[in-house]
Amino acid sequence: METFVWPIRVYYEDTDSGGVVYYANYLKFMERARTEWLRARGFEQDALLCDRRVLFAVRRLEVDYHRPARFNDRLEVVSQIANAGRASLTFAQNIQRVGSMEVLCGARVKVACINAESFQACRMPRDLLREIVGDA
Repeated sequence: METFVWPIRVYYEDTDSGGVVYYANYLKFMERARTEWLRARGFEQDALLCDRRVLFAVRRLEVDYHRPARFNDRLEVVSQIANAGRASLTFAQNIQRVGSMEVLCGARVKVACINAESFQACRMPRDLLREIVGDA
């Protein structure tokens, strides 16, 4: 499936006392990229909540840290759907420096589509699923 690339700049607030990106901030970068991926397909998360009563929640996460990113680095989050089910999506996401293929941090993130009232897993709206996988 299609690859989506989202640029990130490392700010001082993203770093720890050692001057490198604090490990949890990589997860924030990936979350932003998934939100922008969805937005680029014409779906806003607040509209999905209000209009369709669905949310996406992280269900599972596997992450590997390879190399540090530092203050003022220009990074990109490269995201791709590794698997699409009727009620979940698994993303393969890598963070790398702009202009480099070297992966600094890589993850597989499974997000579940959930009902906004019950917080139980539910099927994705057909048009959203169709936009993601091409058919529903």
